[in-house]
Amino acid sequence: MPAQQIHLVRHGEVHNPEHVLYGRLDGFGLSDLGHRMAAASAEAFHEQGVPVRAVFASPLQRTRESAAPWSSAFGLETQVDERLIEPTNKYQGRRSDFSIAKQLKVPAEWPWIVNPLKPSWGEAYVSIAARMLSAIDEAWSSVDDGDVVLVSHQLPIWMVHRSVTGARLFHDPRRRRCTLSSITTLERREGGFVEVGYQEPAAHLNQSAVDLGAV
Repeated sequence: MPAQQIHLVRHGEVHNPEHVLYGRLDGFGLSDLGHRMAAASAEAFHEQGVPVRAVFASPLQRTRESAAPWSSAFGLETQVDERLIEPTNKYQGRRSDFSIAKQLKVPAEWPWIVNPLKPSWGEAYVSIAARMLSAIDEAWSSVDDGDVVLVSHQLPIWMVHRSVTGARLFHDPRRRRCTLSSITTLERREGGFVEVGYQEPAAHLNQSAVDLGAV
């Protein structure tokens, strides 16, 4: 029997004093608060007695650090899965206060914004959704029973949410329901995955967190 539930966990707050769009850049680990947020999510599941049998994480530093308390709490090794990574984005490395209006003043970058439905400035939404669902499907069959945790990033998790709920992938980034260290839960039913829960165990810490580096 494969996994009962798949839990998509977003990483905690990142140390990012310059408010950079960090994307896949190296050197962006968790802040002290971020470590506490990641621990809060793992502790919540451990206290609830959730039977976590495997932990996977994106290869980026912030997700591997966020996975550490999960692996510690459940006595598991974190397995890295490249498919859980943050999408590519041409704007990574810039301050998070950039705007499309500013980009219109740079003709060389006009091709980046020609198709926001795709989007043309980074990895296509359909590609993000496909690789995430592939990773989820393999994670589901990677254990004989119990649950599996996948630590990833806001946009990849949101693409899974919109895919399994039948929503179009193009969206307003300001309306994503995927806070730092949140947990989106899926189950497999009739050959496909459905969303069955969403939790914010670190909500009390999110009130003082800064979340400006997501793409």
